[in-house]
Amino acid sequence: MPRRTPSDIGRAAEDAALAWLQRRGLTLVARNWRWRGGEIDLILREGEWLVFVEVRCRRPNAFADGAASIDRCKQRRLRQGAALFLARHGDCPARFDVVALTPDRNGYRIEWIRNAIEGEG
Repeated sequence: MPRRTPSDIGRAAEDAALAWLQRRGLTLVARNWRWRGGEIDLILREGEWLVFVEVRCRRPNAFADGAASIDRCKQRRLRQGAALFLARHGDCPARFDVVALTPDRNGYRIEWIRNAIEGEG
């Protein structure tokens, strides 16, 4: 069986995160939304809120968990992307969540961290 590439692993993690969030009532607005400065993995709606989601997948023995791996530079890019998205598609309440996945025997252990990234800064 061919070895899975990092992009294969990332796509599978995003698929799992999206399905998991949809089972909790969120609705997909955009996936892998790109702008000149980067990409937002998932954009979903939860009630009146737009939720910008960064998906992180880490090995069980990784030094940092998925949320801790989002440095200030990445946070700044996510805020910039969200501001562009909101400017183009209408302003509304928004937040930044992280869905951290760790592979296990049953698929993934999933941790949903709401408001994981501050909106300013």
